[in-house]
Amino acid sequence: MQNIIRIKKAVFYAYHGVMSEEQSVGGKFEADVDIYTNFQDAAHKDSLKQTIDYDKAYKFMYQLALDQKYYLIEALATKIADGLLTKFIQIEKVAVRIRKNNPPLGGLVDYVEVEVVKSREEL
Repeated sequence: MQNIIRIKKAVFYAYHGVMSEEQSVGGKFEADVDIYTNFQDAAHKDSLKQTIDYDKAYKFMYQLALDQKYYLIEALATKIADGLLTKFIQIEKVAVRIRKNNPPLGGLVDYVEVEVVKSREEL
């Protein structure tokens, strides 16, 4: 059985971007994460120890987003996907979406978004 735990619209202020202004002024970013796992035993026993603690997953993801400045949100999304798969062995597959709000594209754009989907076998 495969189940999904979703963390939606995690918001953080960080300093990612190619332009020097983005790296010094910063901006608002959002992340969605779909964690594919089997939490059937955890649900049956109502036990957090047998599933992914999404509080810990969120804090881990948030810390990765703030630890380092990235030029590309593609790099950040990949780092989060790899990190979650490495840290939480129950995760079978993960989908990470990162949104950069109000990107400097020379026009009115709400956000740009990238998505990385990775399975444990791809580590």
